[in-house]
Amino acid sequence: MPVHIMTPHLFDEALQLSPAGPEQPDIWLGQSSPAYWNMVGPFGGLTAATAVQAVLQHPALLGEPVALTINYASATGEGPFSITATPVRTNRSTQHWVVSLHQLNASGDKLTNMTATVMTAVRRDTWHLNDTPLPDVPLPTALPRMVHQRSMEWLNRYDMRYVCGATPTQWADKVDPSRSDALGPDSLSQVWVRDDPARALDWLSLTAISDVFYPRVWLRRPVRVPAGTVSMTTYFHASSPQLREVGTGYVLCQAQAQAFRHGFFDQTAQLWSEAGTLLATSIQLVYYKE
Repeated sequence: MPVHIMTPHLFDEALQLSPAGPEQPDIWLGQSSPAYWNMVGPFGGLTAATAVQAVLQHPALLGEPVALTINYASATGEGPFSITATPVRTNRSTQHWVVSLHQLNASGDKLTNMTATVMTAVRRDTWHLNDTPLPDVPLPTALPRMVHQRSMEWLNRYDMRYVCGATPTQWADKVDPSRSDALGPDSLSQVWVRDDPARALDWLSLTAISDVFYPRVWLRRPVRVPAGTVSMTTYFHASSPQLREVGTGYVLCQAQAQAFRHGFFDQTAQLWSEAGTLLATSIQLVYYKE
């Protein structure tokens, strides 16, 4: 009989971290992945997942991820990096972490590419309510898969099926913001997403998927200006059993901006399972250039 060799998922390969050594228990070593490359560096969701990975691999870990705040100081470049995850305070049921990612520049100087804080906790069975229900949208199987032509490599790692707010197909070279007819009606996107190839959802993939949205400024005003996330916070509402219930299913991702001003805009996002469980919510600040 033929022998089937299981190869690691590209997502897991991209998140491989090795300990720096017994004398540096908080430091891990990794390598940027071309499989998740964005415009000038890795997909931001992968960098966020790397921060969570460093915490999850730490031998002092208590509980599960509850909150992540990540600040992108600069894009991670090609090649090796180090990431430090330090538990700065551990209580009876909560734990607080400080995380940072570093690379060496051409002169050998150590530069900081990312800083983050992570909170983990032992989840307890309490009263609960899904106060933000799953929108009434078509199932992912009823929608066509988005075809990304000449796109960044990381987009090929996801199966995306838009309900509304897909990437504009027509762009304007110049738009007068005072002309209402030149603007989109809103900045809302709803899209079903899962890893490609399919992969069971876990904390790492949920972290990455919370950042799959293209810049809202492109949807509200179809001018392809440079833009990039500078800060993102994700709150994890699901428990491990609820993530296991999702399996390799789709996640409905919804995002909308609230204000565009002075070169920055925000974005709020919600992520539901197909069964209607609110898995995570997120907010981020995005820089855009005129």
